[in-house]
Amino acid sequence: MPAPHDMPPAPELFTWEFASNPYPAYAWLREHAPVHKTVLPNGVEAWLVTRYADARQALADQRLSKNPDHHDENAAGRNKTGIPGERSANLMTHLLNIDPPDHTRLRRLVSKAFTPRRIAAFEPRVQELTDRLIDEFAATGQADLIHEFAFPLPIYAICDLLGVPAEDQDDLRDWAGMMIRHGKGPRGGVARAVKLIKNYLADLIHRKREDLGEDLISGLIRASDHGEHLTEDEAAAMCFVLLFAGFETTINLVGNGMHALLQHPEQRARLQQALGAGDTALLDTAVEELLRYDGPVEMATWRYATRPLQIGGQEIAQGDPVLVVLAAADRDPERFAEPDTLDLTRRDNQHLGYGHGIHYCLGAPLARMEGQIALATLLRRLPDLRLSVDPSELRWRGGLIMRGLRTLPVTFTKEQ
Repeated sequence: MPAPHDMPPAPELFTWEFASNPYPAYAWLREHAPVHKTVLPNGVEAWLVTRYADARQALADQRLSKNPDHHDENAAGRNKTGIPGERSANLMTHLLNIDPPDHTRLRRLVSKAFTPRRIAAFEPRVQELTDRLIDEFAATGQADLIHEFAFPLPIYAICDLLGVPAEDQDDLRDWAGMMIRHGKGPRGGVARAVKLIKNYLADLIHRKREDLGEDLISGLIRASDHGEHLTEDEAAAMCFVLLFAGFETTINLVGNGMHALLQHPEQRARLQQALGAGDTALLDTAVEELLRYDGPVEMATWRYATRPLQIGGQEIAQGDPVLVVLAAADRDPERFAEPDTLDLTRRDNQHLGYGHGIHYCLGAPLARMEGQIALATLLRRLPDLRLSVDPSELRWRGGLIMRGLRTLPVTFTKEQ
């Protein structure tokens, strides 16, 4: 490590330039200040953990609580869950911000409904939705892959999975667009969207309880463990998280992933060749590499020190917020060979894109499946996809937890 007077100046964080490409700043932090205290855009001081080994340790460290009550500044009413507009108590009891034993109980109950078998059975429906959305623009020769594809696909998919009636799904799409100030929905404010979704889910769960089906909400209602069931508030909070976290991570996986492929034509060509030959093995490693290289989740959701502790040799005080920077950890040269190189054949790829430990993303298998189908279908049906603007013109949505493109305009040969 260089002497202090030889150290290059620290990068400026959380600017528009940083949002466009945070990786040089993260490389500086990993080398010079791997556990770095900074003031976030919302005015809160927090520690950023940037090295892979420290990040993996922190994600599994039970001295770091997910409960915002451990942070003194929580009394100011700041939202630290990573979910826009989430303040009401009956949306707060979910897997992102509770600790064992409550987390253990809730995750066990939810896992009884959100099973690998249910996700596998849902695959044909995701393929159907994918093709339907591509059908809507394939004959035009141009599209915005965010607004017309990556945004609506996971919305409709999670609505189907939850059991939202078809006639209500466009409302959910509009409200979701309001939540992340995205899509073509009405602009009425994040808090209003959260209220609309909360009220809708509460009513839907109440109706499902009277007429159970085979959907995920019915599965959550049925789920029991030693006589325990999810309360209606817990079920509503879980559905809210699945809806919000489920759709935004998939938007960014598809958008960031396709952007990376468009920037690396030789890698894209290799994947297209494999898919054309019926070889899906490369698709599996490709999606994992896209998750590592430019994943949808930039930082893990908030954690708070329940006692004084050390991370990477740095003293963390009780009550201090800690943000594990997944995007920085997944480019750590101490863990990944040539980390700034996109290599779709990378095998040693234990990335942290969906977290680690007991809070590992429950919806990761669903997001992976949606990402694989979306990317493979785009590459198969629109093989000559190309950006229709200079890459420098693309704009990224700034934020702490998620990172994704606002738009991804492309052109291609029209489907006949």
